[in-house]
Amino acid sequence: MSGTAPGTNLEPLAIICGGGSLPIAVAEAAQGQGRRVVLFALRGSADPAAVSAFPHHWLWIGQLGHFVKLAHAEGCRDVVAIGNLIRPPLWGMRADLLALRLFPRIARAFRHGDDGLLSGVSAILEEHGFRWLGAHEVAPEILMPAGDLTRSQPTERDWTDIRRGLDLLRATGPFDVGQAVVVSDNRVLAVEAAEGTDEMLVRLATLRKAGRIHARQGGGVLVKAPKPRQDRRFDLPSIGPRTVEGVTQAGLAGIAVSAGSVVVAEIDRIATAADRAKIVVVGIAGDGAN
Repeated sequence: MSGTAPGTNLEPLAIICGGGSLPIAVAEAAQGQGRRVVLFALRGSADPAAVSAFPHHWLWIGQLGHFVKLAHAEGCRDVVAIGNLIRPPLWGMRADLLALRLFPRIARAFRHGDDGLLSGVSAILEEHGFRWLGAHEVAPEILMPAGDLTRSQPTERDWTDIRRGLDLLRATGPFDVGQAVVVSDNRVLAVEAAEGTDEMLVRLATLRKAGRIHARQGGGVLVKAPKPRQDRRFDLPSIGPRTVEGVTQAGLAGIAVSAGSVVVAEIDRIATAADRAKIVVVGIAGDGAN
């Protein structure tokens, strides 16, 4: 194994791509360092138009042996996995010969949460000569900086909601529930589960329109942070322009995320859209004290 630090060598990088713009942001960042990237795009998730701009291969979830063969042929040793992905049922995987041979291990990993599943898959790949990296190790610029991204800043009421949201995420994190919560006037309105942040915000907007939530319009904060003791190579929380849209539709005051621990897609677009909507976007340093 080379002693070169992750993200600073020029060996080819394999990027396992789910949906959204983050895989492309990581690929562009790695290329900007002079590194060759090869995208392994997951069918049904990755964007064909975006993927086509890079050397790439298409895979079904479960084609473990096919990935190992192709990645070795491309000279890739470092692997990053990033992007939106709906967790498939175990019986819905298109398992190839290697996956079938390792099926008992994969089945055991499936019985755990997302972190356990990804840890199990990464251990298998490491046994085949790969090194699994976090996307932020390759492209640290995709992480949320500390401070305000927007002209609007959190009020004292917002900071109270932010601190309560962080407390709740620290409490629920060990149960692998989710990485986002909405708090308004110290009241928890929604907690992210299997649906993801975007659908949680849609649900909140629907409940508000139906009169099921009587929280004040323009109050409340979406708070996102990684789970305590989370392996940060896997599934860091993220926000993007769609998050701003969802927060606006849900009638909230803004977004607060853990600085240096949350991935930000298209940060300039986020800031512009949030300023237009007059909402707050802030990176929280430390424990959330303002």
